[in-house]
Amino acid sequence: MNMVSIGIDLAGVSHRPTGICILKGNTVRTTIVFTDEEILNIILYERPNIIAIDAPLALPRGKTLDSKNCIRECDRALWRMGIKFFPINFGGMRKLTLRGIELRRKLENLGFIVIETYPGAVQDILGVPRAKRDRENLRKRLIEIFNLEGDILYKSLTLHELDAITCAIVGKLYLEGKYMAIGDPDEILMILPEENLRV
Repeated sequence: MNMVSIGIDLAGVSHRPTGICILKGNTVRTTIVFTDEEILNIILYERPNIIAIDAPLALPRGKTLDSKNCIRECDRALWRMGIKFFPINFGGMRKLTLRGIELRRKLENLGFIVIETYPGAVQDILGVPRAKRDRENLRKRLIEIFNLEGDILYKSLTLHELDAITCAIVGKLYLEGKYMAIGDPDEILMILPEENLRV
């Protein structure tokens, strides 16, 4: 039986689009939703083995979003890797962080395994373009690298759906043990592909 990985490119607010990818084996299905209720309905229907979310799902240990130096260990690790990202207390990231933390709480209370990932970092590690830079080439490269089928072959995908596909791939790699975890486990570990997957 194929494992099911759900990737979520979460928006900071419910009136902006959230991308969702359901990855069963190598078959991709994507959709756009808006509310937490829509997200939860999909997850409760699909009952995935893993949920990988593009959003900060934890605060730095002992700090709030108003603290100075509101940087998590996984964020510091991204810096050391030369990967660009927005700090969790930067502008709209504040709302995304609060929404991500709450969604993680709801999902874990329902018994699901939830991991944090970052599609931009994943795409950098794999040596493929980020979605905002070259959407079509990213689509083609993900198909080639991971032998993907389904919506990714023919559907006109949004940036949010492509990032959700990237998240779902990370979930699949996590289930297969082909990942690295960066950060402090007392805060949260960010899950990324093994660096030897770069092509």
